[in-house]
Amino acid sequence: MDKQKKLSLLEDLFEMDEGTLKAETVLADLEEWDSIAKLSLIVMVDDECGKTLTNDDFKKFNTVQDILDFMD
Repeated sequence: MDKQKKLSLLEDLFEMDEGTLKAETVLADLEEWDSIAKLSLIVMVDDECGKTLTNDDFKKFNTVQDILDFMD
């Protein structure tokens, strides 16, 4: 899956307009980065990438790029 597709999935997850999310975006700066988004991310990553997110993984996520790297 290419970077743009992953960004698009995250924009859908965060209910953001297409093209507004950047890899360098700091997650703590996003209003949308809340417990519901984290639960949705767990499901999306499992469905789209076949990977399981752990609490330790979330602790490592500082930017959108961190999520994109995990999705690889």
